[in-house]
Amino acid sequence: MLHNTPSNLSELPVYQKALEIFALSQNISTYLNHDLSSLQPDGSEDNNIYFSGDIVQQSVSLAPEILNVELQRHSDKKHKHLASLRRLTNKLYKNSYRLERSNSNGKDFLPILRSELKKFKKLQRSWMLSL
Repeated sequence: MLHNTPSNLSELPVYQKALEIFALSQNISTYLNHDLSSLQPDGSEDNNIYFSGDIVQQSVSLAPEILNVELQRHSDKKHKHLASLRRLTNKLYKNSYRLERSNSNGKDFLPILRSELKKFKKLQRSWMLSL
């Protein structure tokens, strides 16, 4: 970790949940990519494969945004990172619904991701009140 990382960061429930969501998103994406990487009968690729990468990219950004909020001293900068965290969470939620329309057995895991995102949103709200 960084030298100026708050020592209690790894103990924050919101941070722990962000790491769990990242691991879950990564596993779901790997599973989906296996099904979605083959070409369609007309030779085109399945557009849903991009959403599987998006959930990983968005979930990997959750923990660093939490760190950024914790490191900021000015409330306006904290609010900027909090807004970014909210946007990432909402995008993850939307992309999980998009992936659920895909032609893959892995789509059965997406409700689990959304359930974890709901828990994350609750943790996020209570954490924001403590700042």
